[in-house]
Amino acid sequence: MSLSGKKGLVVGIANKDSVAYGCAKAFRHDGADLAITYLNGKAEPYVRPLAEELGAPIIAPLDVRVPGQLEAVFDRVKKKWGRLDFILHSIAFAPRDDLHGRLVDSSAEGFAVAMDISCHSFLRMAKLAEPLMDDGGCLLTASYYGAEKAVKDYNLMGPVKSALESCVRYMAAELGGKHIRVNAISPGPLRTRAASGLKNFDSMIERATARTPEHRLVTIDDVGSLAAFLVSDGARSITGNTAYVDAGYHVAD
Repeated sequence: MSLSGKKGLVVGIANKDSVAYGCAKAFRHDGADLAITYLNGKAEPYVRPLAEELGAPIIAPLDVRVPGQLEAVFDRVKKKWGRLDFILHSIAFAPRDDLHGRLVDSSAEGFAVAMDISCHSFLRMAKLAEPLMDDGGCLLTASYYGAEKAVKDYNLMGPVKSALESCVRYMAAELGGKHIRVNAISPGPLRTRAASGLKNFDSMIERATARTPEHRLVTIDDVGSLAAFLVSDGARSITGNTAYVDAGYHVAD
């Protein structure tokens, strides 16, 4: 499962507890060179030291809502490497009021923002990555069990993640002829900054711990191990899948 010589873009590191950071560590451990983004100036002091520790030659700002920033990141990748072997897309957002309220009460604007940042941005990245993946590659995103079942307090993000997983399947079908694979990883609940914005998050963690067959939570390193495999040549025949890494959370009653 060596990633030696591979070039990857990691989007979504917020701090050392981020799922994206667990994945980035695993990618780098297995030999990949990484381009790493941070959301904005406020996030940079938390992300840049981590990126530097991982030896990232490209460290760039990326807020997908800011016109031109996504294109600028891919321009830097093209100028530096001329190609890209994989992408990790691990970003999600919904306005607090829409996220904490009932789905049927969500605003059209809030729903659109959540869909644009959490889902459509993955399509935009795929479009920009496609010409850099002449020899094939892997596009990887992060989902959650709430895409499949109605999970208490997951609310608006459930339909958004469901759309994301559907995009994974359609993208895999569309890009397969160019040997570009597309998959999603679905971790169990984790104590990350992004997840802590969910309503009654502590209760969600307690329910998940009680529900899993092993009565434990997974770690960002568990997620990273799976992500590193999925972007490796060892997973060359795996595409269009949602791969669970949740200590069995999704099979428990």
